[in-house]
Amino acid sequence: MMLQILDDGRLTDSLGRTVDFTNTLIIMTSNIGGGIVVGGGVNSDRTKELVEEEMKHYFRPEFLNRVDETIVFKQLTKAEVKEIATIMLRDVAARAREMGIELQVTERFKERVVEEGFDESYGARPLRRAIVRLLEDTLADKVLSGEIKQGDSVIVDADLEGNVVFVLGQSSSVAAALVT
Repeated sequence: MMLQILDDGRLTDSLGRTVDFTNTLIIMTSNIGGGIVVGGGVNSDRTKELVEEEMKHYFRPEFLNRVDETIVFKQLTKAEVKEIATIMLRDVAARAREMGIELQVTERFKERVVEEGFDESYGARPLRRAIVRLLEDTLADKVLSGEIKQGDSVIVDADLEGNVVFVLGQSSSVAAALVT
């Protein structure tokens, strides 16, 4: 299927319908060579060569010959993952706002999310799972049980042991540490 798209610029399904890919930019991502990038200590040209060698172990030549460009990204830092977490948490707060719930998280909670969701090898991918597990699942349970309802204001914090705490209303001790 990919060879048809990359070669002919079109794809035909089992019903004979054709989709035109001639003016399409296809971006594919992979963690192949991630160990090389994490290891560091190599200049960027050499890193790219090593990653492309690693790709040859996973992909057939007929596929690799149709790939126009390989871009090797540097490893994400914890600070960069924290920025990504801020954006993702804002999205969750916006969705909660649509349901009539004002949701805010503390800096300590954000640190807890980053701690669980940061992996040097996998970058920000585990971050989404951490936000779902630490925030979204519990929030959904509390909404379904009626503990949190439309019109409520909720502050999500983490205690000193890292346990997630949901506080209804505005607590002055927690409000000072809020992140928006």
